[in-house]
Amino acid sequence: MPKPRAKKSFVVCLSKDGYEASLEPRKIYVALRDDAAERNRLLRVVDESGEDYLYSRERFALLKLPRGLQQALAAAG
Repeated sequence: MPKPRAKKSFVVCLSKDGYEASLEPRKIYVALRDDAAERNRLLRVVDESGEDYLYSRERFALLKLPRGLQQALAAAG
């Protein structure tokens, strides 16, 4: 049986086209699990203000990080 996905994950921005004021390429963001958004090929991403927004998931790549690094990033944010 596969493990359920975490409610939070880390993604890196690949493209800011059309969102120049909102996104920074190569920056790591927190993504929140949102099954409804994912069915529509969207990703819920948290910005610096703490607000979350929906973006096309093609703008981001999921980061597979060691647990210790995930915990350190989560604690830092």
